[in-house]
Amino acid sequence: MSQSLFSRRLPLLRYSVHVSSFRRAFATPAESQETRDDGKKPRKSTTPLRRSASASLPIRANPTPTRSSIQTVFTLATAERYLLSRMRGHPELPSNSQKFHESWWIPRWGHPGKEGEIFVFANGSFVSWGLEEAEAHRFALEVISRVPGVEVAPLKAPETEELEFVVDPIETTRLQGDLIILGKNPPLNEVAPPKEYPSMVFPQETLFARYAFSQALSRSTALSALEVALDEYLSSMALLPHSLAKTGKPGMGRTVLVKKLGELMKFRQGLNLNRENFSDVPDFYWTEPELEKYFISVSDALDVKVRTDSVNDKITYAAEAQSVLRQLLTETSTHSMELVIIALIAVEVVIALIRDGPELWEIFTGTPHKKLDVNGETA
Repeated sequence: MSQSLFSRRLPLLRYSVHVSSFRRAFATPAESQETRDDGKKPRKSTTPLRRSASASLPIRANPTPTRSSIQTVFTLATAERYLLSRMRGHPELPSNSQKFHESWWIPRWGHPGKEGEIFVFANGSFVSWGLEEAEAHRFALEVISRVPGVEVAPLKAPETEELEFVVDPIETTRLQGDLIILGKNPPLNEVAPPKEYPSMVFPQETLFARYAFSQALSRSTALSALEVALDEYLSSMALLPHSLAKTGKPGMGRTVLVKKLGELMKFRQGLNLNRENFSDVPDFYWTEPELEKYFISVSDALDVKVRTDSVNDKITYAAEAQSVLRQLLTETSTHSMELVIIALIAVEVVIALIRDGPELWEIFTGTPHKKLDVNGETA
């Protein structure tokens, strides 16, 4: 089996805080354009899906006449959010691209003979079926980055995930081990299929299954981006305890402290409060248990719930650091106010001494104060 499957590139930095549980082996920061141009391949490591990879060996080792070749499902996250409405009518997209539930669906994209299918989701990621990694990056470069305003808060480095799939009309659609099988599907309960299907690369019978698998993959990749950002945040805060222990000071200015508070609030909002959160099954699947099963199977295989809980735990730790930051800000403000008050009192005392000094001298010494007349003589 290819070493590149379901892989996560090892990060280049080692952080001193305990955030190792965020390091998923199957979600990878995509290499830069310069790296890709140079032909350098990032390091990749074993993935959690490899624990169940043996379940797909019978499918991989025993091809049948009805089964297609093994192809790639590639997911790429480039921003915190996409504004899907901005994609409507974009000249780089085929005319038959359209909104499909909570995604923007491109039924056919790519060079002739190497076309694939793409689902773009509002969580800042898109999923390509049948396209190689280079083609997925080309879509991000030639379409996503060229649509004005579609990317909200672009990521410093894209996040990627990679799976494989086969099409076999006599098999049941499912995730088996680390391989997606697109085959027979039970009829939908309430979701109405499109009245007219556009020309597409893969069978229309598995369209909703591909959508369900794609949504789970996109959610996992978006979570990867949040994990990486939280790693960086915790790394930036790693020296705070040491600085407090050695100097009694946070080692950063007030403005920086306030920014750190804002970053932490942003993480909590992105994880739990946004419409596209990571804990709940989308409403779309409530009436479609079979599609829900596809969605949950990928989410479970990619440890989405476990990772979400882990991120929440790390944010709880960061919240404790936030409490310390609040106290530091309060103490700093209080100390500054005390200095201002002391300075004002000192000024008032000096003014009082200048104005009332002679009278005070007379009171305390009993010696009358000698006043000078206009000629400078003692009155």
